[in-house]
Amino acid sequence: MALIVQKYGGTSVANPERIRNVARRVARYKSMGHQVVVVVSAMSGETNRLIGLAKEIMADPSPRELDMMVSTGEQVTISMTALALIDLGIKAKSYTGAQVKILTDNAHTKARILSIDQHNLKADLDAGYVCVVAGFQGVDEKGNITTLGRGGSDTTGVALAAALGADECQIYTDVDGVYTTDPRVVPEARRLKSITFEEMLELASQGSKVLQIRSVEFAGKYKVKLRVLSSFEDEGDGTLITFEEDSKDDNMENPIISGIAFNRDEAKITVLGVPDKPGIAYQILGPIADANIDVDMIIQNTGADGTTDFTFTVHKNEMNKALAILRDKVQGHINAREISGDDRIAKVSVVGVGMRSHVGIASQMFRTLAEEGINIQMISTSEIKIAVVIDEKYMELAVRVLHKAFELESA
Repeated sequence: MALIVQKYGGTSVANPERIRNVARRVARYKSMGHQVVVVVSAMSGETNRLIGLAKEIMADPSPRELDMMVSTGEQVTISMTALALIDLGIKAKSYTGAQVKILTDNAHTKARILSIDQHNLKADLDAGYVCVVAGFQGVDEKGNITTLGRGGSDTTGVALAAALGADECQIYTDVDGVYTTDPRVVPEARRLKSITFEEMLELASQGSKVLQIRSVEFAGKYKVKLRVLSSFEDEGDGTLITFEEDSKDDNMENPIISGIAFNRDEAKITVLGVPDKPGIAYQILGPIADANIDVDMIIQNTGADGTTDFTFTVHKNEMNKALAILRDKVQGHINAREISGDDRIAKVSVVGVGMRSHVGIASQMFRTLAEEGINIQMISTSEIKIAVVIDEKYMELAVRVLHKAFELESA
């Protein structure tokens, strides 16, 4: 008997029939003698609908009240899933994040999990129940409902698996695994049998939508066995996310490059002509961090005149907020010549643990883009990733030519 946590995304529970399909799948695992915890998202489109309603009342909704509102989407789904299981003769009980006591910080709309009280879930599992838990939500120390940000149900699933010591966390979605890139952009993209946590973390951070980045961080930190599967197929092993030392098995794929990720959701902010002196980066980015705005890529170019140009990227939805902060609170203090923003960019990344032992990956990437006349605006690297910022109109072309250049369709 194993303890399995299964997470189902919005498309998997988009309507009553799909929820019944989820219940039938869970019932099969239960009939094998397994203990099962089910984590569900809101029905597909429901969170957007609720946010839209909130914005009809207030253009920039209070984060606390927005969390209160959007968290109801998962509450509907957990009760419907529990009802579907009960209708099949399975003992089931639904839990909100507050009822589990998923404790988070108080950063509304993008809270982070601090701890999980697993005692009630374990007692119900031992009593033969399937526990159906609302993803995406928790409570802070004052009892306020919080949400974990988009894709937060993945994080809930993995965090519960870690807290419960689950044998496996299965992430069910509308795709049957992790691909070398998005098949909608490159039809020849290939499903990976396995991928390392490091590679998956980089792919998620660079724009891959299969898994939310914090869920991968949790899985890697707590060594949760993670598998991505399709909720629309009864057969298939999906993609196993494992550790690098495990991936050296003869049956595992071990290519130089595992995938090409891309992200349309970033914007570039440039601060021109600031003094080249210690602390200038903090003066620019400190107020941005204080506003809870995440910064991704950063570059700094120093000129001969004793000034420097500072460029960084943020989420596209936060560009105007970041520009307003810089112009109101920063520009006058640092005597910046100009502050500008550009939301017509895209980030394209190549990812693979094989980069550690192979040279020439960067030159091959840059040559491939140059041959297509694609200009690189920013570059960021790690041991297993090279990311570039380019004009958004070239994004799909860049992904296609890089996928072909690294022979990912036949690796």
